[in-house]
Amino acid sequence: MLVVLDTNIIVAGSFNRRSASAAIMHAVRLDHLRMAWNESTRQETDRIMHQIPPLRNHSIATLFRAEDRFDGALDLERFIAIPDPDDRKFAALSHAAGAVLVSNDAHLLESSADDELTVFNAGAFRSRYRGTGEGA
Repeated sequence: MLVVLDTNIIVAGSFNRRSASAAIMHAVRLDHLRMAWNESTRQETDRIMHQIPPLRNHSIATLFRAEDRFDGALDLERFIAIPDPDDRKFAALSHAAGAVLVSNDAHLLESSADDELTVFNAGAFRSRYRGTGEGA
């Protein structure tokens, strides 16, 4: 299964190793899930992680596998209704890659109602896909 992890999932999982977010990250590292990413989403994640002193040296490089890098075009305008422009890239990447978006951001979770996206918070994603052989 292909997922896009919003930065807030990676931050949450890095802070709390027993969280649903950490379990999802662990599943990506074990190759039970694949994480689609592009340069823009990786740069944001690296930037945010570096801004948080306890996470500055936390290694997340293993989440960003070269074979799961998405270099296709993104339609950011399709997601103009999402208030935070920084969140649009995650929605557009998820849509373009055909991936499930995992985020704790209320605006992204609400945007799944328009059928453009499949968005779950970390707990809901973990509950839904645990035991299917595909999830965390």
